[in-house]
Amino acid sequence: MPIKRSALLEHPPAELEVILPPPDQFFRWYEHGYPYPLARWNHHPEFEIHLIRQGSGRLVAGDYIGAFGPGHVALIGPGLPHDWIGDLAAGEYLPNRDVVLQFDGAALLALRNTFPEFGELKTLFDLARRGLEYSGDTAAQAACLLERIGAAQGLARLALLLQLLATLAQAPSPEVHTLASPCYAPSLDARSAERVHQAFDYLLAELTADPRLSVIAERLGMSEPGFSRFFKRITGHGFIDLMRKLRIQRACRLLAQTELSVTEICFDVGYSNVSNFNRQFRCEMKQTPREYRRGSGLAPINPTQAHSSG
Repeated sequence: MPIKRSALLEHPPAELEVILPPPDQFFRWYEHGYPYPLARWNHHPEFEIHLIRQGSGRLVAGDYIGAFGPGHVALIGPGLPHDWIGDLAAGEYLPNRDVVLQFDGAALLALRNTFPEFGELKTLFDLARRGLEYSGDTAAQAACLLERIGAAQGLARLALLLQLLATLAQAPSPEVHTLASPCYAPSLDARSAERVHQAFDYLLAELTADPRLSVIAERLGMSEPGFSRFFKRITGHGFIDLMRKLRIQRACRLLAQTELSVTEICFDVGYSNVSNFNRQFRCEMKQTPREYRRGSGLAPINPTQAHSSG
């Protein structure tokens, strides 16, 4: 059973992450493992460039949800709720999974009066308000620069940030993908954010068991229809739809990395009926589990090891 994220926090999660870079630095760079207290559904007024070094899962950014894996690079704009939900076994921990860089974009654009070159960032920052993910050479170059920034100091550190932003701004169109839809505009008050956190915690804790919409609705003091509308409005996803996506994500990992049978994986990820599992998998992945396994190109590992290490 996945780790309940609220158990990792000393205080109830807040909708707004407060970011304070060191007093002698313009931006904040840090790395962390997963699970991690700040790795949760959140938003903040700063821009964030994020690198996944290892592991797989689903990125939720506004009303977008999509897969991520090692080398994933994304630029998240101000106010866009986001979360890299990792696919972990019980007790699994990924050290140094994430590299995070957060900066004040408005402060950079304010320098246009003195340094007109900074005006080139405006288009990038406007697009990033919906979230951007990168692939190909752009992602590889961005990942390398993010790693170099971690060891740099002073002006060299700032120069690498500008090089990184230029790399993202100049990405060819096939290597950049916009995430949230243009119509996504949630109303994020503290009470709504806390309710969404509770719903996410419940869903992830019970994902491979039997999560029920009625249970979380009752916990939040809401009717089932009221909770369904609320969750869809705030996250852009239906509760049941998100449950299916997360279950199929875990199934994909097991298909690619273990020798477990399709039937075993079906039960492992929370389905009680193989026909239903196959139908849900095809709905999500546009292919059968066996077709996915044949095309994964990853060498299987011993199934006993898979259960013990993730």
